[in-house]
Amino acid sequence: MLCCLATVLSRQQRSLRPFLFAADLLLIWLAFELSYATRTALPFERVFFLTPTVRASVLLFTLAAWPLVGLWMGAYERSLVEPIASAAWRSVRQSLGLLVALIAFEYFTRLNLSRIFLALLSCYAAVLTALARLLVDLLARRYWTRLGEPRHLYVAGTGAEARRVGMLIEQSADYGLRLEGFLGDGLGELSLERRYPIYRLEDFPERLRSVVVDEVIVAVESAHLAAIEDLLEVCEEEGVRVHLSLEFFPHRRGSVSLERLGSTPLLTLSRTPSDEALLFLKRLTDIVVAGVALILLLPILALIALLIRLSSPGPVLFRQQRCGLNGRRFTLLKFRTMQDGAEQRQAELAHLNVKQVNFKIPNDPRLTHMGRWLRKFSLDELPQLWNIFCGQMSLVGPRPAIPCEVEQYKRWQRRRLRMRPGLTSLWAINGRDALGFEETMRLDLAYIDSWSLALDWSILLRTIPRVLTGKGAH
Repeated sequence: MLCCLATVLSRQQRSLRPFLFAADLLLIWLAFELSYATRTALPFERVFFLTPTVRASVLLFTLAAWPLVGLWMGAYERSLVEPIASAAWRSVRQSLGLLVALIAFEYFTRLNLSRIFLALLSCYAAVLTALARLLVDLLARRYWTRLGEPRHLYVAGTGAEARRVGMLIEQSADYGLRLEGFLGDGLGELSLERRYPIYRLEDFPERLRSVVVDEVIVAVESAHLAAIEDLLEVCEEEGVRVHLSLEFFPHRRGSVSLERLGSTPLLTLSRTPSDEALLFLKRLTDIVVAGVALILLLPILALIALLIRLSSPGPVLFRQQRCGLNGRRFTLLKFRTMQDGAEQRQAELAHLNVKQVNFKIPNDPRLTHMGRWLRKFSLDELPQLWNIFCGQMSLVGPRPAIPCEVEQYKRWQRRRLRMRPGLTSLWAINGRDALGFEETMRLDLAYIDSWSLALDWSILLRTIPRVLTGKGAH
């Protein structure tokens, strides 16, 4: 559902963002100095001191890490009308992310930093930024109308959506928004928190000559879109800003954005993640983590390959066609866990299948002794690190499906193909093979709907104990 209030306030939010970003850096610098002064003043046995070079490097890393963690967590996408508790919680989460980044920085640089200093820095950062953001909210609510002229708005439409938009404008009165009335087929009144006049659409051009009109929000049903064409033309000619509610799309649930193809404006509707910057960071994380893991795990990979070769005849790797991003076909790699030629025996074992769409047999007789052990701890999946490094898969995402399974998907289920498939997934930490097809599909779509970089890392960290214990694997 399109939130017209967010649309109305988006320009103020964008205009404030550079100032909030700069203020954050100053506050983090202050938090760094306060935490350093506090730690050096504490009467502990160990004296804490940083040389100028080390101090500068830690400070620079802190100043760089804070906004990056904020972007990763979406801290700078917040709305001005966000509840106070949510704004404070964003600062706490961002400071915890900074603490993790600083500990990692200390580990890789082998600096001997005081953990109390790092904890103080995280706490000061949370408190200072939370107070600053709350102060901005309070000042915006109290002084916004004094910093600029109130904006007089009209809503075209008188139906349920127009009423909803009107109520959102009423709630935004602290930010200088003034609802002056509605535009409809005839004269009348419409009651919300107070009563508003309804003016006739055909009289609006004349009204533009006599009263102040800053913006118009069009919130009509699809059947009445043609009726407001003249209104749009008049507003364009006179330079009146127009917002268009998209509730006339009855089944729209995704995000809406405006893009351009050359000079042609395109209204983009999407129910999958579309933030190119965050998706780039996700891909960059995949490359770095998969590349490092392949190097570090090379001896283990070689040992597993040798054991597979010695334990049963056949190739070390099992290759299978899978469906990737938007249905692209790719060759998935796994360590072979079954007897050579196991796929040819699938028809004779079909009566043992316990899944609806995909093929799964408990205690599959085709598994080798080595294969059972590899599957229990998901070690057979390790070669997919190469698929991740090559861009065919991601560390986290819906598991890649076999083409014949995809052919059986219902239309709404095909949306799981709109995210790059992953080595682990939301359902992998919520039951693994014990879950049915419908439940895994629901969890995959829930992951797509709520995707964030923080969610990816949460799934990765929760996957580790699942893999080590072999819980849920068949």
